[in-house]
Amino acid sequence: MKRLVPMLVIAGCLFMEGLAGAQEAAERQLTLEDIYSPDKDRRLDFSGEVPRITWLDDEHWLERTDAEDDGDGGDGGDGENDGVRLSRVDARTGKAEPFFDVELMTRALAALPGVTEEQAKKRARASRPTSADHGAVLLNFANDLFYYRYGSELARRLTHDPAPEVGEEISPDGLWVSFVRDYNLYLVDIESGRERALTAGGGPELFLGRLDWVYQEEVYGRGNFKGYWWSPDSSHLVYLRLDESPVAEFTVVDHVESPLVTEVTNYPLAGAGNPTVTLGVVPAAGGDTRWIDTSKYQPIQHLIVRVGWTPDSTKVVYQVQDREQTWLDLNTADRKSGSSETLFRETSPAFVNVTGEPQWLEDGSFLWLSERTGYQHLYHFDAAGKLLGQVTSGEWEVSSYYGVDAKGQQVYFAGAAHSPIAPQVYRVPLAGGMPTRLTANEGSHRASFNPGFSMFVDTWSDVRTPPQVRLHDIDGRELRLVAANKVAALERFDLGSVELLQVPARDGYAMEAMLIKPPGFVRSKRYAVLQYNYGGPHAPVVRNAWGGSRYLWHQLLAQHGYVIWMCDNRSASGKGIEPTWIAHRQMGVVELRDIEDGVGWLREQPWVDPERIGIWGWSYGGFMASYALTHSQSFNAGIAGAPVVDWRLYDSIYTERYMAMPQNNLEGYDKTSVVRAAADLHGRLLLIHGTIDDNVHLQNSVQLIHALQKAGKQFELMLYPKSRHGVRDRDQVFHLQQVMTDFILEEL
Repeated sequence: MKRLVPMLVIAGCLFMEGLAGAQEAAERQLTLEDIYSPDKDRRLDFSGEVPRITWLDDEHWLERTDAEDDGDGGDGGDGENDGVRLSRVDARTGKAEPFFDVELMTRALAALPGVTEEQAKKRARASRPTSADHGAVLLNFANDLFYYRYGSELARRLTHDPAPEVGEEISPDGLWVSFVRDYNLYLVDIESGRERALTAGGGPELFLGRLDWVYQEEVYGRGNFKGYWWSPDSSHLVYLRLDESPVAEFTVVDHVESPLVTEVTNYPLAGAGNPTVTLGVVPAAGGDTRWIDTSKYQPIQHLIVRVGWTPDSTKVVYQVQDREQTWLDLNTADRKSGSSETLFRETSPAFVNVTGEPQWLEDGSFLWLSERTGYQHLYHFDAAGKLLGQVTSGEWEVSSYYGVDAKGQQVYFAGAAHSPIAPQVYRVPLAGGMPTRLTANEGSHRASFNPGFSMFVDTWSDVRTPPQVRLHDIDGRELRLVAANKVAALERFDLGSVELLQVPARDGYAMEAMLIKPPGFVRSKRYAVLQYNYGGPHAPVVRNAWGGSRYLWHQLLAQHGYVIWMCDNRSASGKGIEPTWIAHRQMGVVELRDIEDGVGWLREQPWVDPERIGIWGWSYGGFMASYALTHSQSFNAGIAGAPVVDWRLYDSIYTERYMAMPQNNLEGYDKTSVVRAAADLHGRLLLIHGTIDDNVHLQNSVQLIHALQKAGKQFELMLYPKSRHGVRDRDQVFHLQQVMTDFILEEL
């Protein structure tokens, strides 16, 4: 018994040490609350504070910092923030001062009739400049437009109308504000407040200067409904006229409200009627519209996919594609007569992407991004469209164009010459030649150059590191660290190792892949695998860049003992457009073949449990997950979020680019349909959809549900009322991540 006491003491000490160790281990285990809690006081900050920088002149920039910016660009989060901080920063020293007097602006706004103190305070705190000189801001709230010049004691209420204004913009000379109201284009004089309509006759079936659903979603950018463009000299505006009468309506129903709330949208399905599009020029002073001559194109069969002006404001520059987007014409049109000329036509063995607008140089020539070789590169043309030379070349692509220096001799861009999964910053002589790499760190870089091209700000991240910001001179030498962005929350957790690798497809093609292994990975164990996939044309998920909340959720699953696998099928890779052409007219077929080859490589690894492999994805990734579960036996379970289940159910412009019209590719639509293959479902399926999704309509999931039920197939379903294509509400985001986590833990 005498020996029992010290043994008890030792045991007690060991117990306390074990308890402390358990508490420490628990501290190092990620939870859903850490990443997604609706309570921001419980949700940890994993992305830190990264300033967004806009150069004001060669020596100063405007620095914007938003709170609660997740930084992953994903579907999670509702975008809530605690306001915006704007500072004027000396680039070289980092000395910062407030960009404007928030209290002064608040008082100026609050003095306006109909504006509450709370509205004024909120808008002032969220303010950021929208004028060309960065000196003024245009605000849209309280169902009207407001203008404020920074440093002024006077704000202006520009509109007084119950109808909402959309697509508002300050003219290049800063004297006018343009906007669309009730489908017509308007101007208001900032100084006098006088308003004039530039068009008449617009309505729900005739959009004048305003984009319809499909043009904003697929052509000019999601959320951008502005369908007009100022001339550089502010004398004229060119605008799109969209006749919606050929387009069928689609109704989205909000079942939460009582009585039901419905949204009716003109939504052109693949093969069905498209809007008829024309292009007109109207003087800012008012007057008749001069219509651009597009008579050589069939009205119902062409798309106008980019619009702009020559620098001297004499010509409209516009791009036209055929409906199935097999070619693209770059045109100019005389502002006065409307007569058009085609500078050149881009063609392709499959489809032609819109790559941007001409980048005009001081001598009247322009730079142009083209994928004509299968890889996106820069070309130099004269004003008449004659090719002067190819600026960049090789089996890699230019991803972003930054500009040309003042002497017009060096072109700056980001590209994949070093790595297809991590863009670097380069310069190259305008005459062409070997690019010079200006950034050194492995990982992904995004640059912002000052106007004189003597310095640039580099935003960098890699798979393990949230974005950091540095200032460099024009030769790439680091001048100072702007934002180290050390995220303390990441140091609290034991995260799994991340590996970037290449795996061969059956024909030897090297596919880019990423592995996240569980902490304490043991090669002798067998692990379940979850593959995250998107798979859509030229849309990789394997990147050597910070992945935000999605990356952290994958790490959470890794801590639960799962291997996370990402492998870009060749048509989804960032290795140029050429590998994407293989998916033309058969989306899903060749993607799945590559995905299965990646899974085949996994199955050869001794640490993979071949009976526990799952797949998940959202949107196109949801299509690929549901397609894989109905056209393959490689997966035991899958999560399909907001999937397209038959390409006949999606919009015309996106679908026909890759699949052609159903009338011209019936076989392709049939063999890529998930609905038609519902009886072949293999493995457990969790289907998720927002009930008011106006992009991939709930109709997709409902048709798949019906087909699965008719085939006697069991599955799980989760709907998110009041959610669109992405779930944004914080409470619903947390619920969504819990549902997906539980499904994976149970089924794999």
